Amino acid sequence: MKKLLIATNNKGKVKELQELLKDTGFELVTPADINLSLEVEEDGVTYAENASKKALAFAHASGLISLADDSGLEVDALDGAPGLYSARYSPKPGANDADRRAYMLENLRGKPAPWKARFHATIAIAIPNGEVHLVEGNCLGEIIPDERGTGGFGYDPIFLLPYLNKTMAELEMDEKNRLSHRALAVMNAIPVLKKIFLEHRL
Repeated sequence: MKKLLIATNNKGKVKELQELLKDTGFELVTPADINLSLEVEEDGVTYAENASKKALAFAHASGLISLADDSGLEVDALDGAPGLYSARYSPKPGANDADRRAYMLENLRGKPAPWKARFHATIAIAIPNGEVHLVEGNCLGEIIPDERGTGGFGYDPIFLLPYLNKTMAELEMDEKNRLSHRALAVMNAIPVLKKIFLEHRL
């Protein structure tokens, strides 16, 4: 079986990536499955740098082909913020997802709506020999002032897909797995993964 390490400690991302990759023929492995405890500092200046750094660190530590992503929410009215810093977008120490959503809405107050936005994901696939492959995915929408839905994580409850009139948090998992930025990036990653496993005879 072709083992693929999901290179993240974020439980929400692990669950989403497992769902997206479940019928691809790869044996999905999490850091917990192999007792790998690894924290990688995300100090890159691009999504690609952060994703590559994480994927390479996990590939070197595990000896397995590793897939990591870096993603962010870019809001036009905030000049593209929080972007790369989406997971750390709050002045409050130890902030959680709800704190970050509240801080974003506070910063948007008074700015003309609709608040156009996009979710972006860059996926890095790293081979233990140091080789890295990159793919991307984008999902367009807008930020709304009131939270809706109980699914997903992060900014999902305030990110509206206008053509469906649903937030990302209101989508069924199968809908999200067709439309989200991470889903689109994974779709682009699957043929790359198949080629890597074929070339490396894994």
